Amino acid sequence: MKIVLVMLAVILLAVAAGAQTNMALPAGTAFKVKLENTLSTFSSKEGDAFSGRVIDAVMLDGKTVLPVGATVRGRVTKVNDPRRIAGKPTIGILPEEVVLPNGERYMLNAAMVDTSLRNETDVNTEGQFKGDGIDGKDLTEIGMGTGAGMLIGGLAKHGKGLLIGGGVGATLTVAHWLGKKRSAVLPSGTELTMELSRPLAMTADGGGQ
Repeated sequence: MKIVLVMLAVILLAVAAGAQTNMALPAGTAFKVKLENTLSTFSSKEGDAFSGRVIDAVMLDGKTVLPVGATVRGRVTKVNDPRRIAGKPTIGILPEEVVLPNGERYMLNAAMVDTSLRNETDVNTEGQFKGDGIDGKDLTEIGMGTGAGMLIGGLAKHGKGLLIGGGVGATLTVAHWLGKKRSAVLPSGTELTMELSRPLAMTADGGGQ
């Protein structure tokens, strides 16, 4: 009888300890990850893996739930690199799991909401990173290229050459722009801000460490 009581006491203590250490980060919790590999619309493809390291511990009720150094892993879900005037290059990523320093793994439902980059790029509501695309400077270059072509053509062949030269100049300038690879690029070391889409049940203090 005493043995049974002791076993019950041990089980109750284990359950109580588990209740204290198992915690869930609520949906909407934000955390920052430093990207470990470069992602871009001209070199990455859908299905490629990516990883990053948590750089700021995520706390809940005074306890560390997501520690610094935890690895976030996922995959590229979208690559769109338009080679035309309209449209912006876009790359989408999906975080899928987090691995704690002690080796524990948890499924992750999260989305990228921001980056540390500020060069006229942004993250849309679907968690996709968008590159610059064409801007006013590009349009000016195209216009100047067209004008230069018309001038050269006009000097060479007078009136008719204006039209021919203009067409050639525009074509060369547009080709120059298309060759710039104005792509969406997330360099290694970029800080990504992610936000939980669903609650994340984890063990407090980094897996009981």
